[in-house]
Amino acid sequence: MAASTADALPMTSVILCVDDEANILAALRRAFRPLGYQVLLAESGKEALKILEQNDQIDLVISDMRMPEMDGARFLAEVRKQRPDIVRILLTGYADMESTIAAINDGQIFRHISKPWNDDDLLITVRNALDRSALERDKRRLERLTTEQNAELKRLNAGLEEKVSERTQELVLANEKLKQSFFTSIQLFSNMLELRAGHMAGHSCRVADLSRKIAQALNLDEAECQNTFLAALLHDIGKIGLPDDLLRKPINQMSGEELSRWRRHPSLGEQALLALDSFRGVAEIIRFHHETFDGKGFPTGKSGMSIPIGARILSVANEYDGYLWGTLNGKRYEEDAARQLIAQARGRRYDPGVVDAFLAVTGGLQGSHANTDEVELRTGELKVGMMLSRNLVNYDGIVLLTSQQTLSETIITQLRGFEHSNGSHLEVWVKASSVS
Repeated sequence: MAASTADALPMTSVILCVDDEANILAALRRAFRPLGYQVLLAESGKEALKILEQNDQIDLVISDMRMPEMDGARFLAEVRKQRPDIVRILLTGYADMESTIAAINDGQIFRHISKPWNDDDLLITVRNALDRSALERDKRRLERLTTEQNAELKRLNAGLEEKVSERTQELVLANEKLKQSFFTSIQLFSNMLELRAGHMAGHSCRVADLSRKIAQALNLDEAECQNTFLAALLHDIGKIGLPDDLLRKPINQMSGEELSRWRRHPSLGEQALLALDSFRGVAEIIRFHHETFDGKGFPTGKSGMSIPIGARILSVANEYDGYLWGTLNGKRYEEDAARQLIAQARGRRYDPGVVDAFLAVTGGLQGSHANTDEVELRTGELKVGMMLSRNLVNYDGIVLLTSQQTLSETIITQLRGFEHSNGSHLEVWVKASSVS
């Protein structure tokens, strides 16, 4: 046979050659020696199978077709069964074509080589086979690595999702606390504005509470409800520069000059908040809360639905509280009488839809505004976790706690101490659903 002229490259692949003729095995060994392959020899299929059991590093098997006891087709089929990752090549004679076809079908061999062979062709075929085997191994290795990495990524993602969920929950709670602190700060600021006029103490908080209930009854979205509530708390901020004697006067007793000065407060209130981008909607409601549905209000004479819905709500809540406390005409009205005055101006001063919602949340015109979801308790009956259904005010009308406030041990202790120091009890209304 001709000597090999293939390029010699250092290789570490292991090749098993199987033939019952020693000279064929010797020729194969000589052909592969220059390339540095590790060559194992077996003179029968049975012997070769034993070698395969003992060596898991074999990359390629070359088997003769005609061998006693077990021919090459049967042997390579068994190799495929036991070690499918090993590349299989069959040596055949010209008279073995039918058996070769069977071997291709049963053993799924890579190539068949006819004897006598050309060394160059043999080495090129083997090199291609080993390259393909290496690619197959790399593919399986990468697939295993990908599977392992995907499993690890899935595990990390699960942990990350859990951490994100925990962090999100922490942020939600922190945001709720911040939001509650923000509202409480606005309420305290509103109370401080009213300290100048003792008879008006608690006015803004009462109006804000009622405005929020009307907005909710009208199914306004959360942003509109919030803006209406904040605007109600701050609707009198423009009065901060008015003199005390003017603040104490009922509106119907003001002189022309005093009334003109007093009517500037909605515009001044808007101007005070314009620097806060998040309060633009609040400022707009404050500006227009003295407009009337028939267009006879101030400061611009807006009418109907052109008046922001928050301002239409605030107008009703503000004037209802004014009737109750005598700030509109110097006369204080009972609740049902005040509701009658609001109802009579439906469609003229006030938006009809807002009036209907107002009457719904305040108990209509029969004076009955009992809420089945609230109960009045003494401070000695309060428990941690109960939620206020109404603003809690002191004897001077100052709002101590706002509705929706959840009671803590500290708050309950402070309320009991407040009662003890003043010698009388507070009206504490809590949601019945929060009473265990």
